[in-house]
Amino acid sequence: MKRISVIVPCRNEIRHIDKFIECLFEQELPEGYTLDVFIADGMSNDGTVERLEGYRREHPELSIISNPAGIVSTGLNAALPHTGDIVVRMDVHTEYARDYIRQCVEVLEETGAGNVGGASRTVAKCYVQKAISLAYHSFLGSGGARFHNPDYEGPVDTVIYGCWRKQTLEELGGFDEALVRNQDDELNLRLIRRGGKVWQSRRIRSWLNPRSTFRGLFRQYYEYGYWKVHVIRKHKIPASWRHLVPAAFVSIIGMLAALSLFLPWARLALMALAGIYAAAVVGVSAMLCSNRTLLRYLPAVPLVFAIYHFSYGSGFLRAMVDCMSGNQPQAKTSKAAVPAQ
Repeated sequence: MKRISVIVPCRNEIRHIDKFIECLFEQELPEGYTLDVFIADGMSNDGTVERLEGYRREHPELSIISNPAGIVSTGLNAALPHTGDIVVRMDVHTEYARDYIRQCVEVLEETGAGNVGGASRTVAKCYVQKAISLAYHSFLGSGGARFHNPDYEGPVDTVIYGCWRKQTLEELGGFDEALVRNQDDELNLRLIRRGGKVWQSRRIRSWLNPRSTFRGLFRQYYEYGYWKVHVIRKHKIPASWRHLVPAAFVSIIGMLAALSLFLPWARLALMALAGIYAAAVVGVSAMLCSNRTLLRYLPAVPLVFAIYHFSYGSGFLRAMVDCMSGNQPQAKTSKAAVPAQ
């Protein structure tokens, strides 16, 4: 029998762990495979580990991996040596179709890709999450990223989470532990540059829970923008032009704002650019919320767009300044992470 290993980074997930574990052990498997699960805990202190210990008594195929560094990449790498033939990454904050794992493995075998996954679908449970979801799946919010499109099937530059042959991950050297964010994007970029293929399938279905506050969304996308610079710096090229646009926009806005203190033409240019941006954001938001049932989200969607663009762009520019000044933060790593006893 071949082994499918699920690897899951986790920290302080007491509110979500029960639903995730229930979903996980209801998963369908392809014929001829067994399942084991490695949850890399980043030093939780809210009762998550104790809850997982209870589940481990019921499910001996569940293991808890210690991840003292507390970041996603170190946790995934800590779990990797213990995994079987196929590695499937999952996340506690996401809901999965019952055939998620089976479809991942079948698509991996059918396509011969180095990594397979599904589109980044969302599920909303509150007003803010619904507004975020509407913006998330639009071109203005995603920059045309194919992995935001649930109807697309084919090669992509990245997928949400992923499914690999263990050999592929070993050949790639695992996840980059210097990255707090964007580990998946960077790994997929390495895979593609080595001649591999990342494949998105409509059959692989999961639904992530967006942030439930605007503040949380701003912090999330600021960090995405910040750590994207380190991916580009490592590889000398961006994975896509869309990663550069928010920073360029924020730079132009900032430059015009500074010049407008002294130059009348800059003040006019700033007002014109701000007006065009506002019109575009409100216009797209109105189209997204044109359905009567969605009209109530119209006040929030423009704000979500602005948060996406300005937080990502600001994080990107801050990272550029840090890199040029030599003030580059390094993620803490721990090569000594071992299964918890």
